[in-house]
Order: sequence, then C-alpha cells, then structure tokens
Amino acid sequence: MSAFSRFTPLINALPATVPFVGPEAIERNRGLEVKARIGANENGFGPAPSVLQAIAEAAPSTWKYNDPENFALKQALAAHLGCRPENLAIGEGIDSLLGQIVRLVIEPGFSVVTSLGAYPTFNFHVTGHGGRLVTVPYVDDREDLDGLLDAVRRENPPLVYFANPDNPMGSWWNADSVVAFALAVPETSLLILDEAYCETAPAGSTPAIEALLDRPNVIRTRTFSKAYGLAGARIGYAISTPGTAAAFDKIRNHFGMARISTAAALAALADQDYLGKVIDRIAGSRERIAQIARDNGLTPLPSATNFVAIDCGRDGAYAKSIVDGLMDYGVFIRMPGVAPLNRCIRVSAGPESDMALLEQALPLVLKSL
Repeated sequence: MSAFSRFTPLINALPATVPFVGPEAIERNRGLEVKARIGANENGFGPAPSVLQAIAEAAPSTWKYNDPENFALKQALAAHLGCRPENLAIGEGIDSLLGQIVRLVIEPGFSVVTSLGAYPTFNFHVTGHGGRLVTVPYVDDREDLDGLLDAVRRENPPLVYFANPDNPMGSWWNADSVVAFALAVPETSLLILDEAYCETAPAGSTPAIEALLDRPNVIRTRTFSKAYGLAGARIGYAISTPGTAAAFDKIRNHFGMARISTAAALAALADQDYLGKVIDRIAGSRERIAQIARDNGLTPLPSATNFVAIDCGRDGAYAKSIVDGLMDYGVFIRMPGVAPLNRCIRVSAGPESDMALLEQALPLVLKSL
C-alpha cells in the first residue's frame, strides 16, 4: 500500500498549501518579531470594553457546549438586521460558512464563477471540493459585474462569488448596482454576496436587508471579525431565505460555535455606540495610511474596508520586495496574489503606534530597493 492511497484521488491531487501565511509563521521562519500587525485585515483597535467584560463573565462556563441552535444570537441578529431568525445561519467565521456553501452545491467538475484575484480562501474551498474555478479579471481595480454576468451566462455555474466591498482592493459598488447584479443572476446559480466589510463601507453601498431577502439563490455572508474586532473568536453569519438558511443544518458542525464567542457577539451587537467610534477610527487610519503612501511617492486606492491597497507603480516582484523589506523592520503587511493586482501592497488600519512604525520603515525600504 502506498503512503497516500488512503486518500481520495482529489485530495492526492491537491497541493499541500494554505491560503495565507500567518504572521506567527513568518516570525518562526524568518526569526523576526512582528511589531506592527497590519497585514491580516484584523481590527487592531480591538473589541469594545463591554465585549471584553462579557468574555470574562462567560469564561467560567466554558466547560459547557454552546447552544447548538444558536438561538440567542439568531434572535439578536434578527432584531438588529430587521429579518427573522429563520433567515440566518451561524458559523465559525465566514471562512467556515464559505466551505459549507461550496459543499452544499459543488461536486467534482462543477464550475464556479469568481473574480481573478478575489478572496483566496473561497478558491481554497472550491478546489478542495473538486470545483472548477472560472475567473473574471478586475476592471479599474474593481470587480467587473458585467464580466461576471457574462461568465455566469456562458457557464451556467451552480455557484457565483462576489464581495462588496472587495478584498483585496478595497473597492466597492453602490447598492443599486449590487441588487441589479444579484437579480440578474439566474435562479440556477447560487450567489454568495460576501459583505464582510459592510460596516466600514460608505452609505449607499450595502443593499437593504429586505432588498434580497426573498431570493433563495442569494446568500449574504457577514462577520464579527472586522469592524467588531473579534477575528480570533470566529463568528460569522449568513442571511438568506428560510429554506436556504436551513440547508446549513444538514452539514454544519452543530457544536462548532464557542460559548465564549457567542457571548462576545451578543455584547458586541448591544454596543453599537462603540462600533460607531471604532468605524471612525478605522476611517482615520485609512487616511493616515494613504498619506504615508503619498508621502513616499506611492498611490493609495480608495477603500471602503479596514485596509488600504497601495499601488507601488511597478510589478508583483517589486511589491513583494516591499512586503519582505517591511517585515525586516517588524511591520507585517500583505499583498494581492494575482497580476495586475499584485503591483499593490495592502495595509490594514491600526492604532497610531503601528502607523508610526510604518511611516518610519517604508522610506527606508523604498530607498534600499
């Protein structure tokens, strides 16, 4: 028996890889210390004090499993969003939900339409389930809605992925354009509308909940990882029709949610005042990043997220040299992985101490190159 025959042919054919290399691995592999963690689109401003208090209060009960029906969190989210609890599915972050959605509709060989250079973790799930990626290039650093629709009409795919606002470029479409796109996707295709960054987006860019709530072929995914500052707690949710939302119950890990994480999410929803303040701080940090870029002859792109993509004016190799060079100074950032997007670097919003390190290190790196 060969060493790998116990695995399926699909698994044997997949590369041993992960979508992202974490800052911890970089520290281990390069022997460097991360001093400014502004590369993973985490919220360096952290969760509300009320959320930290809720976590502390929930800690002694962590010996208990979480409610497998996620009843309290669904009730709170429904009240916050203006929908019914039956419209919601809860999961361990958007990443987990994306994997479940792919599993719900994709079999080996099925086509999946997405943008070239969009969220790598989604692609990771598609290939992991044997799907065939059909990618559409960005136009002017924004996802191409017309191009995506053309690919959908050509391929008739079971699954389509579109993020608004977008990662990795930070670009966005207005709500009317998003709704028109969603309504144009045929009912035979399930559309994932990834809204992970909707809280930091400008007014008028996120469709109202009721605008797509009756579309069984639309799933909107959201998270507590970004604006709410709970990336490590792993809390995501999906919004759709009751029938589509209930399909998750067939395959999800019913005890996947942590009890402490649920307490954190409930407290975060209840503290919208803090959310408003942290969104303002993110906006201020975006402008700080943009100014640092301009001061160094680089071009920041407009952003509706908690990060800024910066056009370095050359190619991916040059951008990679900047990423690696900044890490020499303890400044952890990332970059898009596909040309022509990879001419850019991507810097997450963060506290002033992190911005000061970036401001100090960037000109030194550029001078060395």
